[in-house]
Amino acid sequence: MADPQGVDLPLNGLTDEVRKECVPEALQHSQTASDFIDSQLQLEADAREALPYKFEHCTRPLGPLRQNLFSCLTCNPPPASPSNPFTPAAVCYSCSIACHGEHTLVELFNRRNFTCDCGTTRLPETSPCTLRIDPTTGMKGPVHSQTPAEGNTYNQNSQNRFCGCGEFYDAEKEKGTMFQCLGLASEKDGGCGEDWWHPECVVGLGRDWARAQARIKEERNAAIGGADDADADHPLPPGFPDEDSFDNFICYKCVDVNPWIKLYVGTAGFLPPVYSSKSERTAKVFSEQEEEAQRRLAEYNAAQAEATKESTEVKLTSNETNGADGTEDHAPKQEPSLQPLAEADTNSKKRKVDDASLDSFELPNSKKNKAIPKYHDYLPEPPTGSFSMLLKEDFRENFCRCPSCYPNLSKYPQLLEEEESYEPPISESGEEGGGQSVGTGSLLDRGEAALSNVDRVRAIEGVMVYNHLKDKVKSFLQPFAESGQAVGAEDIKAYFEKLRGDEQGIHAAVVSSGNGGGEGKGDGRREQRGY
Repeated sequence: MADPQGVDLPLNGLTDEVRKECVPEALQHSQTASDFIDSQLQLEADAREALPYKFEHCTRPLGPLRQNLFSCLTCNPPPASPSNPFTPAAVCYSCSIACHGEHTLVELFNRRNFTCDCGTTRLPETSPCTLRIDPTTGMKGPVHSQTPAEGNTYNQNSQNRFCGCGEFYDAEKEKGTMFQCLGLASEKDGGCGEDWWHPECVVGLGRDWARAQARIKEERNAAIGGADDADADHPLPPGFPDEDSFDNFICYKCVDVNPWIKLYVGTAGFLPPVYSSKSERTAKVFSEQEEEAQRRLAEYNAAQAEATKESTEVKLTSNETNGADGTEDHAPKQEPSLQPLAEADTNSKKRKVDDASLDSFELPNSKKNKAIPKYHDYLPEPPTGSFSMLLKEDFRENFCRCPSCYPNLSKYPQLLEEEESYEPPISESGEEGGGQSVGTGSLLDRGEAALSNVDRVRAIEGVMVYNHLKDKVKSFLQPFAESGQAVGAEDIKAYFEKLRGDEQGIHAAVVSSGNGGGEGKGDGRREQRGY
């Protein structure tokens, strides 16, 4: 290989202006070997940032998971109309790269309880899974036509349609933030199935509002002579809260399927309702709703404190009575749990005293213990109409968990605790050296590793040939260094043509290259652009 800096040496002492005149325009885009390696390493670093995980194993053997999914539009093209027959499918992160890397994909992001469809009858046989073990051969891939998992659920996102508006998603044109619903109901049950929503569609303004805002912005930028900033924040529609004021979102479709959750809107841990239509807004303003919710919460805390106090008195009186008469034939009475709502231990194994036993328990002086207050009894009346709910970070701590309310919560683990998503192992950086798995590291590192495994005798022979070639190339470059002339692609082709003794063949190639036009100027030399 020629010394990568040998070409530039004759121009090192020249000014930038003279240097520019000496080098044809096509050659100004050339690269040294060092530059090419650096650019290749940067490309690989960018790829690792965009796809940071290893893609060596399909997640199908792990069963249903909450994981990042992709829909392949090449294998399953979306129909012209949503009403036309369509077989949805989604594949895991690893299969999206290893098995569908050259296809058109739609990222669905995290979905719960899903088993990878790659290599099943939901995808064509021409796109098998290359990561799983074929049970018939016992070897890795290709696997196809397996039975898909029955528990998978799908929505319109598999067809690259998103939101209640059902528009096709174009990552190049889409601006602003979309919000994913917690998904309390599947699409077939009337919900959205963890769909992604435009904020303007959540408040009932529709996509026309977003397009109008984009036109206004373009006209304003044109009037002031400024360029359109594609990265500028997309404005939120009126009636939609600031993004920093909530952590989670439940769309009006899923709320309508689960009307019991409407009771919590506007209370602790939940923002006021976001109506899907202006006509459905109630006369009661949000500030009044919040005041009523705070007043009722204060009443609940007071009732809870009073019940806790009387429960303590029951215990003390009972202990004094047993100590005075000396009898021990009474069964020990369990103290009821009266912890605050946010601190209640749902996993406690202690026996709870039910309301009936508390009501029938007689205190000295004919006093009765009050029943444990239930949080839902102190919540305000839910608003009417169709609305979405925006949830704060602590919303899970503010659900009523009494025996009548808990069955509703238990159906949705995402309401009880924060979900964990499966992530493949991180792909190690090529700059970290050893300990890398197969398929990781830069191309340069892997090339050097391959050379290190070459037979010693052949490696020595290769070094000798390289040194011999280096001497010849150096003598070839010497006249260019002395004259200050830049080395072009045709000079290199002509030189190696002479080494091979194929003068006629290279001459034909030069003639063909010259007739084909190109971007070379000045001396007619052309050079391939950098990668």
